[in-house]
Amino acid sequence: MALRRKAREFALQMLFQWEIGKQEASQIESGFWKNARAEKNTRIFANQLFEGAVAESAALDELITRHAENWRLERIAAIDRAILRLAAHELRTGKTPPKVVINEALELAKKFSSEDAAPFINGILDAIHKSLPAKTSD
Repeated sequence: MALRRKAREFALQMLFQWEIGKQEASQIESGFWKNARAEKNTRIFANQLFEGAVAESAALDELITRHAENWRLERIAAIDRAILRLAAHELRTGKTPPKVVINEALELAKKFSSEDAAPFINGILDAIHKSLPAKTSD
């Protein structure tokens, strides 16, 4: 499981770089993996998460905005937006139990964002999870 957590960290870093740098996802991936070292399965999972979040970014932003009461998307810190996009994408795929996705997002928030980020992210992801059709049991 530690490899999946590391893959989420890598995906988050690429997603943050994508938002800040406004580069093509493929450019970010190739540049990122020149410096980051990871096992093949970790890279594959990180790329799947990153590419999925980028491909669905408009729909994910709409979903996040709908559940971030009294918050405009552009007012949410960039790292928190990236965490929310990543987790919302993973929740929508339904391949990982929602409790795991939300917990992993909170761990990312604790590591990469402010101390206030985890409760904020938890509230939004919980609302998103409850709004999605059930795909997996948790």
